[in-house]
Amino acid sequence: MPIYFAPGRVNLIGEHTDYNGGFVFPCALDFGTRLTLTANSERLLRFRSMNMAETVDVSIDQPFRPLPNHSWANYPLGSIAVLMQQTGCRLEKGYDLLFEGNVPLGAGLSSSASIEVVTAYAFNDILQLGLSPTQLALVAQQAEHTYAGVNCGIMDQFISANGKQDNAVFLNCDTLQFDYVPLHLDDVSIVLTNSHSPHKLDAGTYNQRVKECQQAVNIISRHKPIRQLADLTVSDFQEIQSTITNPVILRRARHVVTEIQRTRDAVKALRNNDLATFGQLMNQSHQSLRDDYEVTGQELDTLAQTAWQIPGVIGSRMTGGGFGGCTVSLVRNDAIGHFQQTVADTYRQTTGLQAEFYIAHTGGGARTLQQ
Repeated sequence: MPIYFAPGRVNLIGEHTDYNGGFVFPCALDFGTRLTLTANSERLLRFRSMNMAETVDVSIDQPFRPLPNHSWANYPLGSIAVLMQQTGCRLEKGYDLLFEGNVPLGAGLSSSASIEVVTAYAFNDILQLGLSPTQLALVAQQAEHTYAGVNCGIMDQFISANGKQDNAVFLNCDTLQFDYVPLHLDDVSIVLTNSHSPHKLDAGTYNQRVKECQQAVNIISRHKPIRQLADLTVSDFQEIQSTITNPVILRRARHVVTEIQRTRDAVKALRNNDLATFGQLMNQSHQSLRDDYEVTGQELDTLAQTAWQIPGVIGSRMTGGGFGGCTVSLVRNDAIGHFQQTVADTYRQTTGLQAEFYIAHTGGGARTLQQ
């Protein structure tokens, strides 16, 4: 029986820029979602997960529709439905789908995207549809839009499909052009800190940020023709910002435009082996997400701000959608123990919650584990 895998991801810098056509800089992780696929004779898609109690059966003889009550099965079902719709293919038999994931749920490391991508990848394989990894990422993104109700950008699905071990991906989310950038960190590790404050940037809050960015585009377009916020440089924004009289919309737009430039600068710094500058840009990214985009919250702020004070920490910021989830930190290897102890103690004293730490190892994109 075939077994497939798609990874979770961590975004090093470039947050809430993807749906604005900007740059992101994520890397795939070595943990993710495994899918075991078996044909059945009952013309049903049977969705089961080792991580979820809910089981779902869907007939292949009825039009596919989103499941009620925010079912987890909407993620894989959406991928199948969009794949069938876009390719004109039809399922001729049912399948049992068994998922097993080790991406921490609610940690903001893209467990949902890994489910969507592994499903699209598996059915692309067994039905011999011939779609590329990037096409599968677009299928998975559309599934998130239409079946999970989240108007996400392309980053999570793209890196899950196109990741490469020991590399991050510098992705232009408008054109989908990308470069692999080797992560030569030497005596430095990527450390993820799970706030164990559930990732609460739900569809409503996320979609509100998308809407606010579009409002900024609409306002700016009356004075300077643009298609998306990524069309503006920082100097462009400084010239035009007085046209945005709503202070909330102004802050949202300022974050996006400056974050896109920070991402460019961070990749340049990494290519020049300038980790100090990369770390400073990570810190500035968190500050912008805290003050202008307002998606951090006490838990993530405590983790990041504590990390900034610890010797051996090069940079630290929230990663993912926000309001819970994880921070990502660059920490010198000889400081990791002190970093973990100090952050854990301060975080527990401040929030009453227990932080959990993972040393991140990069991994490849979606793939077949067993035929």
